[in-house]
Amino acid sequence: MFRDKLIKKISSKKAMIGVIGLGYVGLPLALEFAKAGFKVIGIDVDKERVNKINSGHSYVLDISNEELFPLVRDSFLKATTEYSALRKLDAVIICVPTPLRKTKEPDMSYIIDASEAVAKHLRRGQVIVLESTTYPGTTDEVILPILTKTGLSIGEDFFLGFSPERIDPGNKIYKTKNIPKVVGGITPNCVDVIDCLYSQIIEQVIPVSSTEVAEMVKLLENTFRSINIGLVNELALMCDKLNIDVWEVIEAAKTKPFGFIPFYPGPGWGGHCIPIDPIYLAWKARIHGFEPRFIDLSTQINSSMPTYVVERTVRALNNFGKAVKGSKILIVGVAYKKDVTDTRESPALEIIQLFKERGASISFYDPFVPKIKLDSGTLKSIKLTASALKDKDCVLIVTDHSIIDYEFIVDKAKFVFDTRNALRHITVNRHKIERL
Repeated sequence: MFRDKLIKKISSKKAMIGVIGLGYVGLPLALEFAKAGFKVIGIDVDKERVNKINSGHSYVLDISNEELFPLVRDSFLKATTEYSALRKLDAVIICVPTPLRKTKEPDMSYIIDASEAVAKHLRRGQVIVLESTTYPGTTDEVILPILTKTGLSIGEDFFLGFSPERIDPGNKIYKTKNIPKVVGGITPNCVDVIDCLYSQIIEQVIPVSSTEVAEMVKLLENTFRSINIGLVNELALMCDKLNIDVWEVIEAAKTKPFGFIPFYPGPGWGGHCIPIDPIYLAWKARIHGFEPRFIDLSTQINSSMPTYVVERTVRALNNFGKAVKGSKILIVGVAYKKDVTDTRESPALEIIQLFKERGASISFYDPFVPKIKLDSGTLKSIKLTASALKDKDCVLIVTDHSIIDYEFIVDKAKFVFDTRNALRHITVNRHKIERL
């Protein structure tokens, strides 16, 4: 029976593991399997990524060269752009992007392309796992039909399931190994094989009854965050009208030892997951005639925050007798969250565009992001000098990186608008500071 043979092969670490998509999810996963003693092949269409991995150089923030290089040197991990490598693999994990189309519908093209490549090389005794975040039903409705066209039998000849990625880039405590792993399979045999696979590298594996449940788990996690971020952002808007310090309110509320989890307002949401995953769920719900009102409202509020930040900045500049048109504004931090290099869906990008439309002169500083691409061209990070700060009409803190010298900013700048409460510990020059 292929189930028993594959479980035995995985348990003895003789199975060859493949990871399709070597981004912030796929590369750490490939690394853990290699560290556990498996031979791992990473597949990515990006030749630059492949070349960097094969030379032992990491491009993922949470993986150091010192960690990656020995595994490449000792042939536990290698990368390729060739899908033909799939034929010799025993386990294939798909970690490709799942963006939205301009119509706000899920873009399944990456998953379909990867699945068709797997189908082309599928053989008996392989297990396929999707980790890309997607709507409930994707594994069963999209991937399974592609793979069964080969004539192989699901749960007998090959095994298929879903396991949501839970990577939190930049998190120093929770990484791939110690984040509990939810797994769902098309059949019970599929669940058994996938459970065995992830148990080789992850401390706790949590099987669920179906791939749909596993897919929904990820969407619940991120929708929970989206809605609570929307709630606290709306509270921030309300507190502005009532002249109440929203940050003080949250700090006091979180002293309650039960029934409350603190969330914090900000200039908007960012990253691949939070702005996108709830929309996947909302799209699927509408297909089945259900109107997801909480999701829609939180999306509306969170998406409006960049505009609110710009309007608040314009208001503050007016108080200084300065029009936004022609003003020199320095954006501090353009990554979507602190201490990462990722700018995907970052609210800073929209804020910059909105200021440009209003005629402001924009520059930015980010110790993690050397340059950003805008519709108008490429913008490079400036050096954070005293003269640069004094020259600006406003310094706008959008991302609160830990390594930034905020006292220096407040000391040298004319005016600072803090959207992240990064200046909460600054005691001097408070008259220069306005907070969200």
